[in-house]
Amino acid sequence: MEIVKVVSFAFITLFIVLAFKDHRNDIAIHISIAAGIAIFIFMLDKITSILQLLQQLSLKANIDFVYLNIVFKILGIAYLASFCSEICKDAGQGNLASKVEFAGKILILVLAIPILMAVLQAIVKIM
Repeated sequence: MEIVKVVSFAFITLFIVLAFKDHRNDIAIHISIAAGIAIFIFMLDKITSILQLLQQLSLKANIDFVYLNIVFKILGIAYLASFCSEICKDAGQGNLASKVEFAGKILILVLAIPILMAVLQAIVKIM
C-alpha cells in the first residue's frame, strides 16, 4: 500500500525536521520542502493514471475535451496553490501563504468562466 510508504516517509522526515528545527531551522525547512516535493513526485504516476481514465470516460460520454482540460487545470491550480501555501506556512510565512491561496482562487475563478458561460447558455436554450 502506497499510503503506508508515504506516511512512513512523512513521519521519518518529521522526526528529522524536528531534530534540526531547534539548531538549524534553515536546514529543517529545506528538508521539509524536499520531502514534500518527493511525495508529490511519488504521486505523479497516480495523478497521470487518473487523468488518463477521466479522458477515456469523457471520450465515451462525448464530453467536450475543452471543458475537461479546464477542469484539469483548475485541479492543478488548486493542488499546487495548496502545496505551496503549506510550504510557506511551514517556513513561518503565513502572510505569503494566504496570498498564494488568494491567487489560486482568482485563477480558478478565471478558468471557470467558460464553464459557467456554457452552463448558462444551456439553461437559456432549455428555457
